[in-house]
Amino acid sequence: MKPKKAIYLVGIIALLGIIVAVGEARAAEPDTLRVEIYGFVQMDAIYDFDRVNPNWNATLRPSTIAVGTNQFGHDGETIFSVKQTRFGVNGFIPTELGELKTKFEFDLFGVGVNAGQTTIRLRHAYGEIGPFLVGQTNSTFMDIDVYPNVIDYWGPNGMIFFRNIQARWTFFNKGGEKAAVALEAPGAAIDAGQVNTVDIGGVSSWNKFPDLTGHYRMDGPWGHFQAAGILRWLGYSNPDGSVSGHKPGYGANLSGTFNTVGKDKVLAQIAYGKGIANYFNDGGADLGPQSSAGGAEALPILGLLIYYDKYWSDKWSSSIGWSETQQHNSGGQEPTAFHQGQYASVNLLHYPAKNIMVGGELLWGKLEQFNGLTGHDTRVQFSAKFNF
Repeated sequence: MKPKKAIYLVGIIALLGIIVAVGEARAAEPDTLRVEIYGFVQMDAIYDFDRVNPNWNATLRPSTIAVGTNQFGHDGETIFSVKQTRFGVNGFIPTELGELKTKFEFDLFGVGVNAGQTTIRLRHAYGEIGPFLVGQTNSTFMDIDVYPNVIDYWGPNGMIFFRNIQARWTFFNKGGEKAAVALEAPGAAIDAGQVNTVDIGGVSSWNKFPDLTGHYRMDGPWGHFQAAGILRWLGYSNPDGSVSGHKPGYGANLSGTFNTVGKDKVLAQIAYGKGIANYFNDGGADLGPQSSAGGAEALPILGLLIYYDKYWSDKWSSSIGWSETQQHNSGGQEPTAFHQGQYASVNLLHYPAKNIMVGGELLWGKLEQFNGLTGHDTRVQFSAKFNF
């Protein structure tokens, strides 16, 4: 057995052991501990009329669309995937300070060095007590409630979507309004592939300070509205420090849902900033090389999302909408650098019984590079989802 697989197996066995131990503790002291196990199994069958990067063919990310003839092979590809399958555990533990809530959740969608693989990927791992939260979960700069009812895994590219390690304080929560601030892991502040001039070539990110995020949210019978902001310190340096510098990054994200008829709702978001591409669902770089000698600049980026979730009945639903990410490129970037991505989808989903969903979705995406060349992708996806 390969070492990596052995590690995964040991991890799963350990997790099952913890669940059993927690169950025994709960049986012995039923009033002191509560555990919830949840998740789903999902199979996706996709036919791609065009082509995307093979490592990302189980979803539609505009930044991965082929530009030019046969960049990733001939058009037309069939994909089967169970990468969306998810498993999670919630814990609720009474303490002297109030109830401690914990969450551990993963799916099977490999990213980074595991891109293209069906492997364990951490989604959430955090603890929360009162107004304080520490661990990995949705960024405080993000609004998960504008994510539409789609079955494509990655979803709209122009949405702020980033699960980040953070320490969050919700300092106000009353009467349907709340406000929170957080310090978040700065992550990969630089897309190193875009830093290609002699002056700053070969540098890596220099994460001296954490990202500062915050939001204000208001909920009501009409829906909800959220305003969020972010401040970043985007540093870069080569190994010996002879080439280094930093640029401020900042941005704002306005989002909300607006109820219409029955359970139907409009979902919308507009986000803009400099050096915040890392927080977008797809596309762009935080820093790019200047065209003149020396240094880098924080790249402006705009994200838009508009969707409508329609519930025809308790058994049928649809979602239709469009999203876009647009970046202002620096003069020193490669001609093939990301400039604009568009994403659109429409679906029809059926719920034949409790905890079962089947449905189909039509998706379209477009990639435009800095040099003006474009690529398009159209695909259909059929999915079956079984919750537990």
